[in-house]
Amino acid sequence: MTNQTNQMITAHGLTKTFRSKGQTVEAVRSVDLSVATGELVAFLGPNGAGKSTTLRMLTTLLPPTAGEAIVAGCDIRTDPAGVRRRIGYVGQGNSGGHTQRVRDELHAQGAFYGMGRRETRARSAELIESLELAQVANRQVQSLSGGQKRRLDIALGLIHRPELLFLDEPSTGLDPHSRANLWEHIVELRRATGTTIFLTTHYLDEADQLAERVMVMDNGAVIADDTADALKGSLAGDRVTLTFDSPSDAATAAARIGGEVDGADARVVTVTAPGGDRALPRYIRSLSDAGLEVAAATHRQPTLDDVFLALTGRSLREEAAAPAASAEELETAAA
Repeated sequence: MTNQTNQMITAHGLTKTFRSKGQTVEAVRSVDLSVATGELVAFLGPNGAGKSTTLRMLTTLLPPTAGEAIVAGCDIRTDPAGVRRRIGYVGQGNSGGHTQRVRDELHAQGAFYGMGRRETRARSAELIESLELAQVANRQVQSLSGGQKRRLDIALGLIHRPELLFLDEPSTGLDPHSRANLWEHIVELRRATGTTIFLTTHYLDEADQLAERVMVMDNGAVIADDTADALKGSLAGDRVTLTFDSPSDAATAAARIGGEVDGADARVVTVTAPGGDRALPRYIRSLSDAGLEVAAATHRQPTLDDVFLALTGRSLREEAAAPAASAEELETAAA
């Protein structure tokens, strides 16, 4: 498999199966994906969809059952050490040793990557400054707030100036202020360095606002791959809601414009349509011509959760709350 010059990640037929309780579990099923140099790509899907397992294969933490991938110019099968030298990986747990000082953790991470003492100290100081860790640099990791710990995780992942940074649920568990602060730092670091970022997240607003491309994974397979706007426009459409004075008017209106009567309130009709802001006046005129007066009307643009709902029939927000077996749990069960 050859690497294309402008591609930071290329994968073909990536597959991972586990044996658990006498059965074969297909966690990832023949995934093809590509990420261009400098892109920020969001990888979405519910727990158990295969996102973290895919990340673990791409970062060489888990060998694939089948398929191949080139990551940062190195083959994950034949040159895993090369992959690890060129990437940064921030997992879902905190990386720092609880009783170690922040600055010492960064120095140790630099030594792990074979960096010289002078280079490590200079790079640590740079990251401590850019990620606003100066006030806590001499404190033990266990004394940091959640947001500070995640910023330290990012610093540990960036210490060796990787070309590619993997972020697995980087802001899970943070309060809204800490989430916004963390992403402000990540975006600024990316702007300054051009680092390629591949992330998983359950926060759909993060993916919508930050990612240039969104991949949706479900049941071990990639089921959509495009910009957030394109996915929302083609798969979800705008939501127009019309309210009538009586259920009978609503039922007649729904039949006329191809809408659906709301199950919770029989006076409400919803219609999914591209360009809902332009469609709304047409609906009102058409219904008025038929003698049906609209009591109230709203228009809402689609979200990425609407996209997931259109693709799978499920809400990603609801699915995200449901527990599912992780790659580590499946590995343990298979042992």
